[in-house]
Amino acid sequence: MFTRKIYPILENHLSKKQVTVITGLRRVGKSTALKYLYEKAETSNKIYLDLERIENQNIFSQNSYKDIERSLELLGFDFSQPGIIGLDEIQMAKNSSSVIKALYDDYGVKFIVTGSSSFYLKNHFSESLAGRKRIFEMYPLDFEEFLQFKEVNTKNIQKEKFKTFLPTYYDLYKTKYEEFIRFGGFPEVVLADNADDKTAYLKDILNSHIELDVKLLGDVSSSDVLYKLILLLANRVGSKMDYSKIGNLLGINRLKVKEYILLLEYTYLIKTIKPFAKGIDKEITKQSKIYFADTGLLQICGQTSSGAIFENVIAHQLSLIGELNYYEKSSGTEIDFILDKKNAIEVKETLGGFDIKSLQKRSKPLELEQNILIGRELAPSGFKDFVWGGNVF
Repeated sequence: MFTRKIYPILENHLSKKQVTVITGLRRVGKSTALKYLYEKAETSNKIYLDLERIENQNIFSQNSYKDIERSLELLGFDFSQPGIIGLDEIQMAKNSSSVIKALYDDYGVKFIVTGSSSFYLKNHFSESLAGRKRIFEMYPLDFEEFLQFKEVNTKNIQKEKFKTFLPTYYDLYKTKYEEFIRFGGFPEVVLADNADDKTAYLKDILNSHIELDVKLLGDVSSSDVLYKLILLLANRVGSKMDYSKIGNLLGINRLKVKEYILLLEYTYLIKTIKPFAKGIDKEITKQSKIYFADTGLLQICGQTSSGAIFENVIAHQLSLIGELNYYEKSSGTEIDFILDKKNAIEVKETLGGFDIKSLQKRSKPLELEQNILIGRELAPSGFKDFVWGGNVF
């Protein structure tokens, strides 16, 4: 089993009474994380239930809590002793949160649960388990984790984090980084043997996401409309959202478009980046930009340009590090990303000395601490004063 960066954080919470809630995109590794914690738990009084199985859903659909307790006891759980119950895909059992609350309050049972939707887990769980849970969000692998899954030696890689371009580092990891950009960071996709298998996995992940997550949680009458919307969004990566224009193309009203996009964000397929404002300019745009959570999924959804794909992968990498915004005035002056409200970032496949001067000029009125260029490859000019994308994690 490969160790994810989130595992030590999750393991630290294993000793806490609160419910450990793991959420994120389907097949991002939540079940594996739950099983990791289940094995790490020192107690023998523990059970694991996959709620995608009908027989396990039926346990939680019983009207009597006493019958639910009896069912869990038959499966080997002892309510007279401290213990752990692991529940996978919690959104599949609608009554589960009230059952968890009752068993948590009555017996002090430690629950570890997973689910594919932040909408359900953040909102419904917030109401029913207020003060009783902590939510941990899992995402596709970052580049360092990707290398570990590919069994590449990463012993010294942390030393190069956000360092400027170094030919030796670039030569060591450039092939793997291009694979990371092309196929993304879903664990099973990374571990697949060939490109055809990787693509098949990605298509299955997308279809499952639409049919098993989005439609389950939202008022979505047509998978076809939702799929067409995703294709349109793939061709608008890094662009501001024009809900009316997208609605006209799909034949639905702008409010429904906004609702669907919000649902796609809540279920982790996409992420929106809001504009940065510091009170010095009232003319900045107010629209959010959109990015996909994984570039592998992005590239099976449309003919996205190479530059937009690279911008998307950097958006993903940066969003795992800190808070991400962008800046654009109505006049067109733009900064691709602002990280943690203090670092101005320009993203281009190839960069030159004029790019840093331009970024410095645009960021100066915002009084940001640092200006950073992030590139994909070395330009013919030989300019090296930039951070290579493979150094961002």
